[in-house]
Amino acid sequence: MPRMQLDRIHASIRESIATKEALLERCDEEIRGLCEAALGSLQAGGKLLFCGNGGSSCDAAHAAGELIGWFENKDRAGVPAIALGHEIPSLTAIANDAGFEQVFARQLRALGRPEDLLIGISTSGGSKNVLAAMEAAKAVGMSTAALVSERGGPVAELAENAVRVPSHNTARIQESHILVVHILCAAVEEHFCSS
Repeated sequence: MPRMQLDRIHASIRESIATKEALLERCDEEIRGLCEAALGSLQAGGKLLFCGNGGSSCDAAHAAGELIGWFENKDRAGVPAIALGHEIPSLTAIANDAGFEQVFARQLRALGRPEDLLIGISTSGGSKNVLAAMEAAKAVGMSTAALVSERGGPVAELAENAVRVPSHNTARIQESHILVVHILCAAVEEHFCSS
C-alpha cells in the first residue's frame, strides 16, 4: 500500500489554518451577526432551521443535533432546531412530485413560522434548493442567514446575515462552516446556561 506523502498532509493542514485565520480577520462581525440572529429567534420563541446539500446537509444535521442534544453542557434543555431534508419519505415524495429544487422550501412552508430563522448552507452560494428555501422563508416572514464561500452568490444575497468564508476551496470552506456551527452552538449554549 503506498504511503501518503507528508508534504500533502502538511499542505492541507496549512491551507485549513490559513483559511481559519482569514475567517478570523474578515468574518468575525458576520459570525457575531449570525449568533445574534439565532439568539434573537430563540428568545422570541422561534426555532432554527438548517438546510444544505451533500456535506452541507451533514453540517445542517450536525448543527441541529448539537442544539437539540447538547454541545458541551449536558445540563441544559434542548434547543429547537431542525435539519430540513433528513426525513427520507418527505424528501423523496417532494423530490418526486415537485422536483428536487423544492425539497427544502416545501418543508419550510409546512414547519416555518415568522419567529424562526433559516440558516442555508451552500459552499457554492448557488444551490437552487437552498435558494428556494430562502425565498420561501422570506414569504413566511422568517429571518434568513447563510454560510457560503467568499463568492457569496444568490443565497448570500437573500440572507440578512451571511458568513462568507474567504476561500474558493470546497474542503476548506466546509471545514470553516463546521467551525462557525460550533461557534453558534457555543453561543446558544452559553446564553441558555446563563439565563
